[in-house]
Amino acid sequence: MTELGATIAASLARVALANVSREYPRKLDHLLLAAPGELAPRRVHPAFFGAYDWHSAVHMHWLLARLLRLYPELPEGQAIEAVLNEHLSEEALQRELAYFTSPSGKTFERPYGWAWLMELQAECLRAGNARWTGALAPLAGLLAKRFAGFLAASPYPIRAGTHANTAFACVLGLDYARVSGDTSLSEVIADSARRWYSHDANAPLAYEPSLDDFLSPALLEAVLMKDLLPEPEFAKWLAGFVPGGFAALSAPPNPADRTDPKQSHLDGLALSRAWCFRRLGYAELAETHLAHGMPHVAGGDYAGAHWLASFAALALGERP
Repeated sequence: MTELGATIAASLARVALANVSREYPRKLDHLLLAAPGELAPRRVHPAFFGAYDWHSAVHMHWLLARLLRLYPELPEGQAIEAVLNEHLSEEALQRELAYFTSPSGKTFERPYGWAWLMELQAECLRAGNARWTGALAPLAGLLAKRFAGFLAASPYPIRAGTHANTAFACVLGLDYARVSGDTSLSEVIADSARRWYSHDANAPLAYEPSLDDFLSPALLEAVLMKDLLPEPEFAKWLAGFVPGGFAALSAPPNPADRTDPKQSHLDGLALSRAWCFRRLGYAELAETHLAHGMPHVAGGDYAGAHWLASFAALALGERP
């Protein structure tokens, strides 16, 4: 399979570096409880003001941290480190924390942005950078507790192919929990996944995708259950969940207009499917989707360019 090599890593790094300091255009998501105050992105979110929206800024920072860990000798390495030192400073993260503890921040970016912030912390923990992990720890800890409470209080999962999908958030949250040693969060994720998904059968694969999907509800549910169940139990569950396998998802999605923010999601769907297929052991399907999505990661319209590189990095895996 295609792997994340130094050449691709450098290309992704250049995309991410251009994004995380680009303040405009910016999509605002803010709950107004009184007359609006100062909402300039850099003032409200000094760490994650770039890349069009908050969650995209977070996972572009994750991408930079990941590339620097895997390829510390990249020509872009010094620029990556400088940006992360500036944006992941204690002062900047304290202001981000203040927003989340304000009335407007109670459900801000739930659960997608929460999960990516936890995954950013997991990546910094893997890198062993105490400066970044120390600054991120208060916010990551707060969102981990909120995420656990959200899962425990939710009688049903969210099966959307977009940001609200609970399986995707749980996959990232579980990674954070295991890397950080948060056993309480691990247990809540495991309990919630079993409660929601253990009796699922005959997944409606023919209903995928919807026009703005960038995630596959069925594939992500399978990835999460694979992460949680012993192999014999998972094999039995998967046989009931997709009795005919994933052949119905073998054709990559094709957007008609990549300048449309919703349709551009479909390129991300090709990449996230590739990531899931790879984790589930479907190498050929993973490669087909990866080849379909990669040409649109860099150089295209900003509707896709502000976020696709992160999903390319997921799909490419970690091995040089």
